[in-house]
Parts: sequence; C-alpha cells; structure tokens
Amino acid sequence: MSPTPPSARARVGLAAALVLPAAFLGACSVVGGADGCRGTAGDLKRLATQSVLGSAPAGATAPSNYRGVGVTTGCDDDSSGKPRLHADRLYAFPGKRVDIIAHYTATAAAAGWRPEYDPGPGAPDATVEGACWTRTAKGRHLLLTVDFRTGGYSPAPKVSKGIAYEVSVGTTSDGSGGGEASCWH
Repeated sequence: MSPTPPSARARVGLAAALVLPAAFLGACSVVGGADGCRGTAGDLKRLATQSVLGSAPAGATAPSNYRGVGVTTGCDDDSSGKPRLHADRLYAFPGKRVDIIAHYTATAAAAGWRPEYDPGPGAPDATVEGACWTRTAKGRHLLLTVDFRTGGYSPAPKVSKGIAYEVSVGTTSDGSGGGEASCWH
C-alpha cells in the first residue's frame, strides 16, 4: 500500500502555497494580515535545504516556464492557528504518477520519513492527488508531500510531455506536531 495524499479538506495552506511560487528561497510570504511570520526567515532557509526537495526521479526537470526558479518558500498565516512554513519545488516528469510515488517512497524511507495514510473512508489512491510522509528533525515536526494538483499555480506549469507535480516540506512556525502539521485533520 502506498501513502495517500492529504485530501482537499486536510491540506492546510495548500491553496496559498500554490499561488506563491515567486516567493524565492529565504523569502517569507505572508498570506492573510497577521504577523505570525515575522522572524521565520531562518526556519524557511533550513526547510529549503531539505535534500528531498532536490531529489527527483530520473528524467524530471523544472517545468519549462519555471526553469531557474528552484526551491521557493513561504509562510502562510491566516490567524486561525500557527503559521505554516513551507519550502516547495515544481517538477515536470515524462513518466507516470506511480513512478513518482515509488521514487519518493524509497527516498523518504531512506531519509527516515514515515508514510502517513489517509484514515478517511474512500480516500483516493496516492496516484490521484499525491502522498505524504512525516518525521521529526531537530525537535521540529516536518511534513513531506508530493502533490499532483498544480492547477492553482500562476502561471500554470508548462509540461510538454508528462505531468507536473510539487514536492514540499512544511511545518508549523513553532515546529510542533499539532493539527497544522498533520496530513490529516
């Protein structure tokens, strides 16, 4: 059984993460008007150095209109909980979704990430939306997601052959494993 993705109801901040691709490494983009993102630049830089963000299946490249962008970072603070920090990278892959999930399942396991499965009834297979893993590093609870739902990016990723996907490492601003740092709510 492969990991299944966070469902639409479970992805806190996904919509915001998808519209912030221009927030480059070290930048702190704030969604909403709260100031919970102040002082998070160092944490964002550390998230951006997660090696899994640079790990991709053979043949994966940046979408043609995102070449040179690399890892982007953001801080989403809508004042309904702890701000969510994330580092993201877009890829274009000429193969199948199952190959992407297999790659990240092996890569995540080798780096100590644990798969997290959607406990919801009727949860989709990982090849429909993506997959999620968790781990704790230096006292900080981290989420690794692979997401095939890239339609919210502006501009939309241009892929000549195959599919676009996003790989993301996220956490809450305080690093806790609370509801904002879980694949499933």
